Amino acid sequence: MKSPGKVLIAGIAVLATAITLAGCSSSSSPASDNGKVHITVASLIPGSSKAAFKAFNDRVAAFEKANPKISVTSEEYQWTGPSFSTQLAGGTLPDVFNVPFTDSKTLIEKGQLADITSQVKALPYADKFNKNVLDVAQDSSGKIFGVPYGPYAMGLSYNRAIFTKAGLDPDKPPTTWDEVRADAKTISEKVPGVAGYIQMTSGNNGGWELVTATYARGGRVETTDSSGKTTVKTDNAQTKAALQYLHDLRWVDNSAGSNFLLDWSGINQAFGAGQIAMYPSGSDVLTSLVQQDNVDPKDYGLTSLPLSGKNAGVLSGGNVAAVSVKSSAAEKAAAVKWIDFYYMQQLVNKKQTVDAAKVLAASNQPVGVPTLPVFDQATYDQQQSWIKPQVNIPLSNVAPFTSTIFSQPIVPEPSKNTQQLYGALDAVVQAVLTDKNANIDTLLKGVDTQIQALVDAGN
Repeated sequence: MKSPGKVLIAGIAVLATAITLAGCSSSSSPASDNGKVHITVASLIPGSSKAAFKAFNDRVAAFEKANPKISVTSEEYQWTGPSFSTQLAGGTLPDVFNVPFTDSKTLIEKGQLADITSQVKALPYADKFNKNVLDVAQDSSGKIFGVPYGPYAMGLSYNRAIFTKAGLDPDKPPTTWDEVRADAKTISEKVPGVAGYIQMTSGNNGGWELVTATYARGGRVETTDSSGKTTVKTDNAQTKAALQYLHDLRWVDNSAGSNFLLDWSGINQAFGAGQIAMYPSGSDVLTSLVQQDNVDPKDYGLTSLPLSGKNAGVLSGGNVAAVSVKSSAAEKAAAVKWIDFYYMQQLVNKKQTVDAAKVLAASNQPVGVPTLPVFDQATYDQQQSWIKPQVNIPLSNVAPFTSTIFSQPIVPEPSKNTQQLYGALDAVVQAVLTDKNANIDTLLKGVDTQIQALVDAGN
């Protein structure tokens, strides 16, 4: 699922995206080409505000001024699997549209996204992409079918002040699941009333974080074969291990607290109130914690999720800006110019990056909050140097995450019936935390049967 933190302003790149994506319009098609290449581009969802429409129109005008031989027509657009299929079948997709990480690989395999390899490789920063992120828009041979933007990765948030109270070193957060468990037990024993470690359990967030824990142990909950058939398999060794881990923290160590109905806002509130020491989170959650839960950035720490086992990876989310397979060569070239202007320049252009940071700082929002970088370490470091005067969080507190994320494999969310799957797994997580004798095998088999039926029915 998309990190709920994304609905808030979550960092420099996200703020810039929010500004540029804040609106959408649908202008009429030009009556004649006048030698121009015409492209249609997706804006935002229907119902956006007048201010949002104006913001988008201003961006279109700026693009057309910079590219006088390209004319842009914008269309309101909201991704859903069924609506995409309808537009694809009817040939009504805009030249540029977005798809989520969850679906990009499947769409590539089905030939439903245009190959824009040559156009992307012609961009001046083409060799600077974070390869783990770009992979979600590539096929097995390395061809490129889109440009990722707005990504996040899951990390482990922790309360540095609580670590200190428990006699633990906040500069040395746990790096393995065994260490997480040991630190959680120490915290709950030495700081009464604090859950050393807990995960979300409701609002589909319980399933989301259980899948996160499964990926971190090398497992997958869905697989798709060469024919396109998807098999749901939450009844796997890694998911069972993740649930047994929660069971043991709760029933053996007594380090999971007593609140087992936590959604995204609930767990953030509890963390902000000092009731939770560690929990998995989107890497950008600090913005929300500061804005909504009064967390002092000096007390906040972020480290990478422990990875163990073959094929272990970090669950990530985000979007891919893609191009219609019906676009001509000239339209594809113009489309990639739009993607560069609209999505990427805010990440590689110093003025745009600095301006966005100043807006954040002026409104007392955190500057320097880590996200999953679209580009490589050098480009990330350059961005950080540009915004250094505006950074208002202790970067050393999030260094355990930012120093390792470039080397961690990124895995997108399950692509079929994602939210239904997460919702079904909520009940499993709750059962394990509230019933000492919950039968994990039976619970997971029930989820597989339920969600496989939806997948097979195409619902």
